[in-house]
Amino acid sequence: MRVIAGIYKRRRFDVPHTFKARPTTDFAKENLFNVLNNYIDFEDGVTALDLFAGTGSISIELVSRGCDKVISVEKDPQHLSFINKVMKEVKTDKCFAHRADVFKYIERCQEKFDFIFADPPYALERLSEIPDLIFKHNMLKDNGLFVLEHGKDLSFESHPNFLEHRYYGSVNFSFFGQKENQEK
Repeated sequence: MRVIAGIYKRRRFDVPHTFKARPTTDFAKENLFNVLNNYIDFEDGVTALDLFAGTGSISIELVSRGCDKVISVEKDPQHLSFINKVMKEVKTDKCFAHRADVFKYIERCQEKFDFIFADPPYALERLSEIPDLIFKHNMLKDNGLFVLEHGKDLSFESHPNFLEHRYYGSVNFSFFGQKENQEK
């Protein structure tokens, strides 16, 4: 796993081969952040939530690019331990890793975020519910952005908060936010 940009640029972390997580590829991650830079200034007091954090690849990238606070939610204790190890290695206090079921976390979360990223297992039964839950629980700040990574078989273009879709190889990203004229 490699950090693409920011203060930890080019840092590499060896993900144990026993991990079940499928980290976002460097190619997809680099392109995703190129698009995100048009939406978000990460050095402007941004708070972020990384759901299904896996290896923490997105979390470390967010911290590296200047986010003030990143919350990583991961259910697997080995993955969570790895995220904590990476954050300790770079000596940051800006990432808070929580071991939790994402769906339960969403239900209980009282915080709002500038940016939310979710990279669930592509075969997750409730994957298509995630955008609805984010908006139902009002988890985004005004002008906040939610990005969902998913397989090619899903389309969210009819979702009322859908903004755009990008794909890089087999990796698909759907972007969501509050539409300008939409009632809140």
